[in-house]
Amino acid sequence: MSLPHIFLALLVTLIWGINFVVIKVGLEDFPPLLFCALRFALAALPLLFLRGPLPAPGWRIVQIGVLLGVIKFGLLFVGMHLGMPAGLSSLVLQSQVFFTVLIAALVLGERPGARALAGLALAASGLLLIGVQRPLGDSLLGFALVVLAALAWACSNIATKRSGASDMLRLICWVSLVPVLPLLGLSWLFEGPQAIGAALVHLSWRGVGALLYIAFLATTLGFAIWSFLLRRYPASQVTPFALAVPVSGLLAGWLLLGEALAPLGWLACVLVFGGLAITVVPWRFTRLLKDPAAQ
Repeated sequence: MSLPHIFLALLVTLIWGINFVVIKVGLEDFPPLLFCALRFALAALPLLFLRGPLPAPGWRIVQIGVLLGVIKFGLLFVGMHLGMPAGLSSLVLQSQVFFTVLIAALVLGERPGARALAGLALAASGLLLIGVQRPLGDSLLGFALVVLAALAWACSNIATKRSGASDMLRLICWVSLVPVLPLLGLSWLFEGPQAIGAALVHLSWRGVGALLYIAFLATTLGFAIWSFLLRRYPASQVTPFALAVPVSGLLAGWLLLGEALAPLGWLACVLVFGGLAITVVPWRFTRLLKDPAAQ
């Protein structure tokens, strides 16, 4: 990957790392399925200004929308609502990296090399260090739902890569349109009109701010960049960046909220970013750092 694209991927991990805290804030105001539906309704709004034909075959847009919007985020939000902590949810969800690499090998024939596997193993050890410091929460069911959400995300990564789309902003906006009605229907069925009405009547600035963040930053911007990178590079090069999402959340909490970071937390950050460097930084760049005269 080129260095500008590496920085783009790291920007997405920062946005998504903060996003898990924002989701927890939003779930204080909204039932989970309604929250998810409103998120995608807002994320689809740019379609009012984006003209042109569909960016990918219609059936592929529906497939990605169901996998990413209905299944992945529906399961994630419900799992967090059932008691999965934000930090642990961000960690467990990154098992999608390993699901994606496995599915890409089986479906696309992408075989990660020894260097990539070593980097993934090093980053995974950092995630384990983060995980041992996080309580499971109140619900094993919530944990299982987040794992299933990770599998759905992996499948949507492969579907995105095979979509053939070149305009990723338009793709994610069309994809965002797909989950709105299914999620609203599920919210009406399982959460009930009374809970929906109460959430909409008693809106707070915190809830509205959380909704705007996850709709436009985490969804429209974040997934547009992510889809662009998936389209351009092998999945085994792009998805490992998601391993940095929990680390980004930890660092954001330290920088923005003054949350203490224990020595094991710093070590975990070093391991994750070291693993990413091994996996994605081009050899020619590492040689250039050692010998600036080398061209």
